[in-house]
Amino acid sequence: MAKPVVEMMSKMMLEVYGNASSTHYYGRKARSVLDDSRHVIAQSINTRKDDEIVFTSGGTESDNTAIIESALARKSVGRHVITTVIEHEAVLKSMEYLEELGYEVTYLPVDEKGCISLYDLKDSLREDTILVSIMAGNNEVGSRMPIHEIGQIVSSSNAWFHTDAVQAYGLIDIDVQKDKIDLLSTSAHKLNGPKFLGFLYRRDGLNFAPLLKGGDQELKRRAGTENIPAIAGFAEAVKIVNNEEKKARQRKYAGFKQQLINGLRSNQIEVEVNGELAPDNLQHVLNLWFKGCSREALLTNLDLNGVAASAGSACTAGSIEPSHVLTAMYGKDSPRVFESLRFSFGYQNTTADIEYLINVLTNIISRVRRSKADGIR
Repeated sequence: MAKPVVEMMSKMMLEVYGNASSTHYYGRKARSVLDDSRHVIAQSINTRKDDEIVFTSGGTESDNTAIIESALARKSVGRHVITTVIEHEAVLKSMEYLEELGYEVTYLPVDEKGCISLYDLKDSLREDTILVSIMAGNNEVGSRMPIHEIGQIVSSSNAWFHTDAVQAYGLIDIDVQKDKIDLLSTSAHKLNGPKFLGFLYRRDGLNFAPLLKGGDQELKRRAGTENIPAIAGFAEAVKIVNNEEKKARQRKYAGFKQQLINGLRSNQIEVEVNGELAPDNLQHVLNLWFKGCSREALLTNLDLNGVAASAGSACTAGSIEPSHVLTAMYGKDSPRVFESLRFSFGYQNTTADIEYLINVLTNIISRVRRSKADGIR
């Protein structure tokens, strides 16, 4: 977490401990913090009303609520839903659940850049399509979907448009009105806020039941006492990442990417980018193919050298299954699926960190390849 976020949360835990639903002084004080924080966050995506922001436990709950509850509420309109093959598991497993309930789901394919075709989307829309859920930016390869164009297309249909913006929020500009987004999911820890907190943007007028049943918090849209210290910390994180800071971080992370790739290649390490190094992509994620080196060997040795990397999403990193994103982009038999690593950068990283990573990777890969060569001989 960012230091100002920690300081804000510490202050709130000591000074604002009332329940925001209570009518006494301590409750009203907590309610004031809740309302102020909601306003800051609502402005960050240009909502029409502050109460279009519903606080949740994070991206997973936001995705589940947006997809499952909106589909259940609209089943009289239709039972067809559209998504992509490279969504986060929180979206894909929600889709699987809908399929179990008898809904039909269309999974749009992606190209080797990790992007869908807008023509495929247009062709897939039907009269009974009730929801389109497409991520703003991919968490494994950093590809960005044309959210603005998708919003224009979906807005002319019967469907609602949901975007999982967990990776993108805090790094790119999002305007829910201009982009015609109906539902949007985020998670606070992706912009150096607290874990186990996020929000669901829910356009005013969209009616569906809450996923969690209980009290009447969040205007009866999400039961459970609001976590005021975490919410205040989330708002502080949003204040830090203003438009100029977003651009600065994107430039910084793009520089890290080039430094890492150039450094490896100058050391004669054969490496290729999965996806592309497009200036509009999410710059904090870099997925690299290390030809002839197993991901397991690389990950083990990186960990021993104090480097945290993964073979896919952090939510599936403990799995031995190949990345569903790389499989969708290159095919299940491609060596990229078994020889690639995902690196992600944060605002606290430095060029010295990247230089250390280059040296560590060079030593590991050289050793792995020597071992393979000795085995062949």
